[in-house]
Formats: sequence, C-alpha cells, structure tokens
Amino acid sequence: MGILVHDLAHARAGDKGNTSSIAVIAYDEAGWQVLRRALTAERVAQAFAHLGAGPVRRYEIASLKALNFVIPDVLAGGVTRSLRLDPHGKSLSALMLGIELPGGPA
Repeated sequence: MGILVHDLAHARAGDKGNTSSIAVIAYDEAGWQVLRRALTAERVAQAFAHLGAGPVRRYEIASLKALNFVIPDVLAGGVTRSLRLDPHGKSLSALMLGIELPGGPA
C-alpha cells in the first residue's frame, strides 16, 4: 500500500487565467525525499486528467523542500469564464494531497 501526499506535505494552489499552480511543501526531510522521487509530473497529470489538464510542469525548490506544479487548462477557462463552483481552483490542492504514492520512506 502506498502513502498519501497529505501524510508528507501541505499544499497551496494559485491561479493565473486557465492555469493552476500548486505548491507541495514537505513537512520534513524524509517526506521531501519521498516527494522528490515519487510525485512526478506524470503522476500529477494522471490525477488531474479528468479535469482536462494540459501537460504538467514540475519545478523543485530544494531550499524550501517544495515542488511546484504548473497545470495548464485545468480551470475550465479561468475565473472569468468558468462555471465551476471553484473557478480559482483553490480546492485543487486537496486533490493533490489525495494522490497516492508508491511505497513510503526509502
């Protein structure tokens, strides 16, 4: 059985147009190592595919033990066009935290 991202980190989502940016910040060094290894752009793209997400880009910020994921086309047009209840995509950080990762601490 895997481990959930929320067991290792907290997250914060922001938006710009139709693009969401979600930062995942590890609680500690052990969690950071698992996230770096297992929370790939491909894994995030799988989790967000049902929302029409474009190609996911992942950026590492090692000094903060954080990963930032930029996810285009996931906000149904963005805040001024979307008919979704959450046009800013703030709840997308909860989707990120619910991703199951293989294994656990290495």
